[in-house]
Amino acid sequence: MQTSNQYYHHGRFKVAGGVLPDAVTAYRTYGDPNNDKVIVFPTCFGVKLALGSQDYLVGEGKVLDPNKYFVVTFALFCNGESSSPSNTPAPYGGPYFPFISYEDNIRAQHAVLTKHLGVRKIFCVVGFSMGGQQAYHWPVIFPDFVERFVPICSSARTSPHNQCFLEGPKAAMLASKDFDGGHYKSTPQHGIRAFARVYSAWAYGQTWFRENKYLMDGEYPDLNSFIRERWEGRFVANNWDANDMIALLNTWQKGDISIIRDGGDYEKALKSIKAKGLVMPSKTDLYFTVSPPEDSETEVSHLRDAKLQVIPTIWGHFAGGGSNPPDVAFISEKITEFLQAP
Repeated sequence: MQTSNQYYHHGRFKVAGGVLPDAVTAYRTYGDPNNDKVIVFPTCFGVKLALGSQDYLVGEGKVLDPNKYFVVTFALFCNGESSSPSNTPAPYGGPYFPFISYEDNIRAQHAVLTKHLGVRKIFCVVGFSMGGQQAYHWPVIFPDFVERFVPICSSARTSPHNQCFLEGPKAAMLASKDFDGGHYKSTPQHGIRAFARVYSAWAYGQTWFRENKYLMDGEYPDLNSFIRERWEGRFVANNWDANDMIALLNTWQKGDISIIRDGGDYEKALKSIKAKGLVMPSKTDLYFTVSPPEDSETEVSHLRDAKLQVIPTIWGHFAGGGSNPPDVAFISEKITEFLQAP
């Protein structure tokens, strides 16, 4: 079983905002590469493969068991492992890094699968948050290559409300005194910590805060300690680059499957998806929401063959990312049933 990052060099690679002279996609593989039951599980915002971001669903005895499937996990462009502002040399490094779309990510992942790993078809794409948006994009971009898809706490298009939410942490970073337009010479602590604080309130449901879940069963004495350690520390201690964070948000904000092939016709794009879907929103997600007009219920109503399975939780968006074991168990049970169904 492969447990370390591998890197595929695409060479010169066109992207939505220009070109990368030597684009790199980071990935990991688990299981037998000759197994035709291939699972793709890409990353979301704020996580890295090297930090075990996908381990809550991948592993022996887990829903994405390498003994049953050949699992490939991919790092998004801009996450610091695949090509990113932080690891790309001049003239495209830092604030000069070109805009990257979800389509760019999917085309790069497809190249790794087909040109390097010899994969001829994906059994299922599973993804949480930005990973879920990739799961939606896969069967649109490669309709005959993907059999099933599972977006968790996600959507096929980033709604205006979701875009507006992201403007908050983005503005906190860009306006900070040490970000310097992306030309900082050392870690912009003020900007990253402000970004984290603005973001933190959106990650969980209101009931989660009301019930003081942020104390984490006594791990933290108060809310501020939780925010300082779990949120500021998440980005600062794990050496996240500020330009990477902003570049990822830009990809997220502009996510929309309908711009790929249907000229902005959202309903038509959803109806065009031939793959079977399991759409799993969190009941208390504040930005990838369950209810109409633009999130899970509406999307499932337009999909040809999809089931809506709402995660019954107070953990908000983070219910889908491995933060709460009962939610992981629920998600795993429903995905297992979906993968085993004819």
